[in-house]
Amino acid sequence: VNTWSVEGFYEEGVAPAELGWGTHEKTLPVNAYEHQSGPKNQIAIAQPGATTWVRSWVPNFEIHGMVIRHGEAFTISDHLTVWNGDKALYRPTVHYAYCPTNEAISSMKELEMRSWDLHKNQRIMNDEITEGDDRLGVLLMGHPYKSWWTGSLLNIHDSRKLIPGQSATTVQVSSAVYAAVAWAMKNPDKGLLVPDELPWREVLGYAEKYWGGIHSEAADWNPLMNRKDLFEGWNNKKVDREDPWQFTNFLV
Repeated sequence: VNTWSVEGFYEEGVAPAELGWGTHEKTLPVNAYEHQSGPKNQIAIAQPGATTWVRSWVPNFEIHGMVIRHGEAFTISDHLTVWNGDKALYRPTVHYAYCPTNEAISSMKELEMRSWDLHKNQRIMNDEITEGDDRLGVLLMGHPYKSWWTGSLLNIHDSRKLIPGQSATTVQVSSAVYAAVAWAMKNPDKGLLVPDELPWREVLGYAEKYWGGIHSEAADWNPLMNRKDLFEGWNNKKVDREDPWQFTNFLV
């Protein structure tokens, strides 16, 4: 059960957790692997993204989300890398923190108990959704504002007003596809580009009207603020109290 492609979520969920690895990071996670070729801006963790949970924040509460692999974790960390020759002087850590709906979490746990054998009976929820929203955005952290969230807070009622018969998730995703196709049709000779290389103002002009507006706010949050480790000091979990922005502090 999911609010979007069941097979798509399955494919992303069973794939290794992948993330852009920042130059400020001190230690690699357990079972993490660095790449030996290419820009080397990412690491992979030898476990499914669906079982790799991290702390994050959306308006207005803390969440636990899955480190589902996604192209943005590669392209954003690559795009923002500052190079001196072949040495990376600066790069942020970039990763997804995806918290799906309760029914999808239950289905993913059942899938894990099935040794990752995909269910034959699949269902994408749509008309039966009565309440809820998709808080889809970017959480920027580590600057003087501590944290800042920007994105879409589209709810099920507004999404149905925009496009009848659709959910917040499908409207948000399809609007981005529409915007990319519209831009590509106007610029057929630009070649292969990733989202970070597109003119964002023009692309947002196509997509924003389907997002219920853009929400942007500062957040007084870091991954240590609400942490309650019942067995701290005994469970071998690494916590860096001096630098809250270390990835180890985000891991659940």
